[in-house]
Amino acid sequence: MIDDHLPAGALEPVRPAYGTGSLAELLPSVCAVLGVPGTTDVLGLGLEGVDRVAVLLVDGLGLYQVPVVAAYAPILHQMETRSLTAGFPSTTPVSLVTLGTGVPSGAHGVLGFTLRKPDGGILNHIRWGDDPDPALWQPVRTRFAQAAAAGVNVTQVTRPEFQGTGLTVAANRGADFIGAGDADALVAGMLQALEKPGIVYGYHPDLDHEGHGSGVDSPPWRDAAGGVGRLIAALVERLPAGAALLVTADHGQLNVPAEGRFDLGADPALGAGITAVAGEPRVRYLYTAEGAVDDVLAAYRSVLGSSAWVLTRDEAIDGGWYGPVPVAHRDRIGDIVVICLERAVLLAGGWEPPSVGQLVAYHGSVTAAEMTIPLLSYVR
Repeated sequence: MIDDHLPAGALEPVRPAYGTGSLAELLPSVCAVLGVPGTTDVLGLGLEGVDRVAVLLVDGLGLYQVPVVAAYAPILHQMETRSLTAGFPSTTPVSLVTLGTGVPSGAHGVLGFTLRKPDGGILNHIRWGDDPDPALWQPVRTRFAQAAAAGVNVTQVTRPEFQGTGLTVAANRGADFIGAGDADALVAGMLQALEKPGIVYGYHPDLDHEGHGSGVDSPPWRDAAGGVGRLIAALVERLPAGAALLVTADHGQLNVPAEGRFDLGADPALGAGITAVAGEPRVRYLYTAEGAVDDVLAAYRSVLGSSAWVLTRDEAIDGGWYGPVPVAHRDRIGDIVVICLERAVLLAGGWEPPSVGQLVAYHGSVTAAEMTIPLLSYVR
């Protein structure tokens, strides 16, 4: 397995710091800096004299990845660094909506990479069109919309193909859209938006993509890390006076060896009593046949042992991982929630594309490596 340079403590569980230091507090704090009524700078950003803020989310840049990335992106050494936590599960669609709304996942309802819909179908949030209606599936007003209503200029800069998708509408509605097909266009779009006071949000996916496909600190990942450095350096170099650049992430990643891979589709003991599967390999949602919950719990606890926490839906909710979960959102979570620990994943052969089991790095769970994310800042 490729060495991802994680110290032992990176595999210890970390709880989301909702209300004090999670990704949910970032945009409310930015809004407070810019004078949006009804917002508080919970994170203590300060940023005195700043009238425009760029928030760049680098997908997959966990706090534990920052020192490894910095070897290929020395600009990171010039930025002030502090830490936040992602919400739960620590996965992209959950985090993007948590950032955009400023609330934990239980409140906004995007509770996993995939979820079961009321009609029994499985919704993949990154391939989401207009079914279900994003405004109904995710009912919380975004912080972008709140800022725009207060007269603040708000712009999102991301891949052109994301315009109008369910996830973009759920996470970023209220922000003007600029399409950017590559890193150079992302820089240009963010700097264009920073010509006037306000908020600009940018999204960069390459590091996460190479981590999944080739592994953290693989040669393709190192190339992507260098690209992150060039992107941030270009923004820092051309940042206008009175502007701040804040760089954060949606989650970290860890490489998973072959011996850490369980497959519920290949083990009859794990397939019995299951009617639907959602979530992702590090946090798996199991929907069970009537009366089968106890048997499924026992089977998974027996097979997975110390490799996972196997919880009922109520146990996961009562544990506070999602924050408060309204009744309308509870059934989106599986009857059973499997939270993988250490370097384990629970694959779902036959329930999801084979490519999912061919990834090298994963995320979504509660380890420090996945949950702890940076907040890097530079003020002009």
